[in-house]
Parts: sequence; structure tokens; C-alpha cells
Amino acid sequence: MLRRILSFLFLLIFPLLIRAQAADEVSLRSPYDAVYTHLKYLQPESYEPGLAARVFPLGDEEKARTLAVKLKQIYDGKGLFVRMEEIPREPDYMDSSVMQHRYVLFPELLPQVYLVKTGDKWVYSSETMAAIPELHRQVYPFGSDLLVNLLPGIGQKKFLGLFLWQYLGLLIFAVAVLLLHWLFTRLIRLIIHRVELRFSSLQSSARILQKIARPLSWLLITLLIVPFLPMLQLPIGINRYLVMFIRALTPFFATLALYRGVDLLSYYLMQVAGKTENKLDDQLVPLVSKALKLLVVLIGVLYILQNLNFNITTLLAGISIGGIALALAAQDTLKNFFGSVMIFLDKPFQIGDRISFNGVDGMVEEVGFRSTRVRTFANSLVYVPNGKLADMVIDNYGLRKYRRFNPTIGITYDTPPALIKKFVEGLDQIIAKHPATRKDSWEVRFNAMSDSSLNILFYTFFDVPDWTSELKAREEILMAIVELAEELGVRFAFPTSTIHVEELPGAGSLSPQYDTDEEILNKKVAAFLSTYKSKVEGGS
Repeated sequence: MLRRILSFLFLLIFPLLIRAQAADEVSLRSPYDAVYTHLKYLQPESYEPGLAARVFPLGDEEKARTLAVKLKQIYDGKGLFVRMEEIPREPDYMDSSVMQHRYVLFPELLPQVYLVKTGDKWVYSSETMAAIPELHRQVYPFGSDLLVNLLPGIGQKKFLGLFLWQYLGLLIFAVAVLLLHWLFTRLIRLIIHRVELRFSSLQSSARILQKIARPLSWLLITLLIVPFLPMLQLPIGINRYLVMFIRALTPFFATLALYRGVDLLSYYLMQVAGKTENKLDDQLVPLVSKALKLLVVLIGVLYILQNLNFNITTLLAGISIGGIALALAAQDTLKNFFGSVMIFLDKPFQIGDRISFNGVDGMVEEVGFRSTRVRTFANSLVYVPNGKLADMVIDNYGLRKYRRFNPTIGITYDTPPALIKKFVEGLDQIIAKHPATRKDSWEVRFNAMSDSSLNILFYTFFDVPDWTSELKAREEILMAIVELAEELGVRFAFPTSTIHVEELPGAGSLSPQYDTDEEILNKKVAAFLSTYKSKVEGGS
């Protein structure tokens, strides 16, 4: 009987002795000891919330236990993994930023949660204890035991490291995500469809708009799932990576939606550019679209890395230093880029213009960020770096309002003055009657006597839109000149060496004979111009 009483007393007192011994072994001498005490005695294998509460200097032990448990749940719900090896072990540790004995576990994510030294002990600050209830409500807006109460009995059984109620919660989450995605996608598409019906200009861009619906749906789901995820109370080893993954998905889907939104913006910019006469705008829109997409991707990657707990400040500093080295190594590329910017701003030419520079003559096919492509009249393709092209003297034939035509007409020296006069008058009328010539400025004059010809200045301009029309007008004018010369008996001169024999014995004179009767010449010119006018009016 005595043995049974002693055994009962031993079983009753021994746990108390062990607990008292553990309480005596609790140390709060350093930040490391305080955090270790808080987290160790809230683990399933060593669950002693009373010991964990010692890091919270309150007179109310029950309230201290509640704060200890809630702070541990905040860490787990946010997926914050405490790296014990990084916590200082020095009893007199001092935060150099504020020159105080304090230690902040997560400066960026939970700056209001920190330890302070009180006497010879490290404990959580009064600001931390005041902030814990609000932080807990933010992490668990629907409470931390909502899913636990679904299966109060059988749900507490463990299988592969998780409780059955946690498996049920994961299943509910998976089904909810699929249903929400189906619902949001159709809702967004319905909204887009109604907007299309209201604005007819949007109907042609329907495919682009529909592509935005899916990433927007996933973006809404990732935003909604975050408040519910902590309710699963998954182990920190799992929850840490799950929370990080969900946080990275949010900027990922936002980036994808913006990336496809750039396609929509490009579509409308192309519509605007198509209404302008300047064809360079059509080339500029794809380049702006590519630049915007690159910017969206870069910003999205930075946000994703930040949500994956990468230190992007250090990354950006490294990129800046590397950017300087890259800029020095790629000076020509940067020069070409700024050259292209100047071309787009100054617009010295546009797509389809005929330009001439540095011995190159051809049509502009494409203007890129690095180079401009010119198709020569030999059908070869010339690539010119924009940095060099911006510094060159460019002759833009495409910007001409009028196209000059200035052939020199040489006739033989034996042409009589009266015939020259009538020939010049006929040439003047050819310009006056042609529909493609500029009517306010032209010159036809007998103005030079060269070594082998009498030269007549023929100076006019064509008012035509393109090179093909110019060639057609040239052909018509030249044919008219040849026909007029043939009608009047005027001979064209060319550089030759001629031995002229005035007459041979027994033969008449070998010199050409010209009809110089003014009345006859007037009739010939009038007959020619009448025929020429009919041809020109019929051709136009």
C-alpha cells in the first residue's frame, strides 16, 4: 500500500520537478537565447507555452502565453523562417542603427517586432506586445481555428506529417481556386464583351482583350488566397515556400497581364499612326511596343525577386556597376540607339523616301533602334548604323515638292537663227502645255555656244508624287522635243570631229539646206503643237 502511495506521489511530483528544472534552465541572456526559448517551447515535441511566455514580461501569465502562441502563429502564417544562426549571442549586443540594445528579427517585414534588453534579460518590447493582436488579425482575418473545427475529432489524426483537417483544407483550397478561376475568367470576358458592344472600335481588338482575361483571373485569385492560406497552419518548412511561391505569383500574373496590355496599346497606336501621312510612325510603334514590353518584364522580374526575398537593392547596385562597364564596352551600340532616337524625333526621312548619303542612293525600307535599311536601285540592301547616319548630310528626294528636269539640248552650228528661235518657242510651249510641269517657274533659252554645239537651256519642274510619275513625265517631254526637232528639221549635235567639204567638183553644195521662211516655220510649229496637245490631253 505504501509503495502504491509513493509511486503515485512520484508520478505527480516528477513532471513538476522536470518542469521546474526546465524553467531553471531557461536563459534570456542574449537575443539568441530569448528567441530560442520562445520557439523551442512551442514545438509539438516540447510544448511548454508557460516557458515560452517568459520572453513576454507581463504580470498576467495567461496573457503572456496567448501572445507567445500568437506571435509564433504570425511567423508561421507569413512563412517567416527564423534563422537561428544569424541571431547574435552577445549579451550586450547593440543595434548600431539606433545605438540601443535591441534586435529586430525581420526589419523589412515586421519592423515593429523586436527584442530589447531589460536588466540582464532579453525580452520582447512593449511595442511588440501591443502590436501582436493587430498583426494576428491581419494574418488570420477569419481566425486561426476555422478549419480545425471542421473535423474536431478525427481531424486531429496525423498522416505523413499533416493533420487530416489540413488535408481537407488543401482540398477545399484546390477546388475553390479552380472554381474561382472559371468564374473570374468568364466574368472578365463578359465585361470585355459588353464593353466591345458599347464601343464598336474595340471589336477588332477582341482577341487581344480576351487574352488579358486569363492572367487577370489568376491575379485576383492570388490576391484572394493570401488571407486564407495561414488558416491551414502548415509546418513552417512547407508554409515558408508555399507563401513565397504565392507571393511570387502575384507580380508574375500582373506582369503577364501588363505584357498583353502592351499589345492592346500597340494596336491602337497603329490605328492612330495609320491615319498620319508620316510612315515613320508605323515603324516607330513596333519599336515602342518592344521597349515597353522589355520594361514591363524587367520591373516584373524585380518584383518577383523581391517577393522571393532576394535583396534587390544589392542586385540593383550590382547592375548599376555592371551597367557602367557595359556602357563603356558598348559605346557604339548606345550611340546607335541615341542616333535612332534623334532620327525618330527629327524625322529627316520616312519609310519609302528616296535618300542619298555618302555615295548611297536608295529607298528607306526600315528604321530600327540600331540601324536603318536602305534598298538601293541595284536592289541591294544597305545597313547603316543610326549613330553614323545621324551625323551625315542626307539628301531626301522624298521630301521634294517639285522634281527638277534640266537637260541641255545641243543643236548643230549650221542651224539658222530663225530656226533656233522657232525651236526655242516650240520648247517653251511644250512645257506650258504639259499637265505635270510647274506653271509658275520654267526657263527655255538659247544660252551657250560650246565646242561642238549650240546649247539651249531647258529648265523646268515636275509636280508629281513619286519617281515613277517623274520618269513618265520625263519620257513624254523628251519625246516631244525629239518630235519637234524632226518636224522643224533641227539636228542635234554630239561631240565628234567632222571634216567638212563645202562642195566637190562637178557636184552641188554639200551643206544642209534649211527652210527659213517664217510663215512656213510658224505653220510647222502650230501643227506640231496641235498634235502634241492632243497627245498630252489624251494621255492624261
